[in-house]
Amino acid sequence: MSFFAKMETKMEMKNFMTEFEKMINGDLYNPADPELVKLRHKAHRLCTQFNQTFETDEETRCAILKELLPAFDDNEIYFQGPIYFDYGLNTFIGKNFYANFNTTILDVCPVKIGDNVMLGTGVSLLTPVHPLKFKERNPRKNSDGELIILEYARPIVIEDNCWLASNVTVSGGVTIGAGSVIGAGSVVTKNIPANSFAAGNPCKVIKEIQND
Repeated sequence: MSFFAKMETKMEMKNFMTEFEKMINGDLYNPADPELVKLRHKAHRLCTQFNQTFETDEETRCAILKELLPAFDDNEIYFQGPIYFDYGLNTFIGKNFYANFNTTILDVCPVKIGDNVMLGTGVSLLTPVHPLKFKERNPRKNSDGELIILEYARPIVIEDNCWLASNVTVSGGVTIGAGSVIGAGSVVTKNIPANSFAAGNPCKVIKEIQND
């Protein structure tokens, strides 16, 4: 049985689940699903509106973020902008959060950010994962002529009191432990223990941070 035949069989077995449910559960799903396309278009529109709003217009910015994000507090979450979200509704942010210029969050799977987290310029949190083999990755059409793209995602967790410096990229499936600092330009592909200073590509722990 071919790869796509196997995948269609698995998808048929999960036909009781919506593509959104498959997506946030980390299962193979079809991002070309009309409902997912609609959700992404809404998030992209809101991001564009936010990015075109002056930072002095705090009321408008807050209204946009409240629509984009599921749990937004006016006084405790701040994005300098521009911002780029895939869905927004899959991102959950704690208290006293700050993100500098050019924050990208592809929240196909949930992105959970704790309290007192700081993001430097150009930080990217990227949950999507694509198959390595091009025959499995390339878009195609099923027997009904519908576009099928198979991908999946892994969640990202950034625990309390973390600082991610400029141009850090965090891959899906990663948890960064509480109190950790990630050096500028790092690519984080594996979990980082709590109270660690880590840096590099791939990102590795350099030393423990003695917070006491």
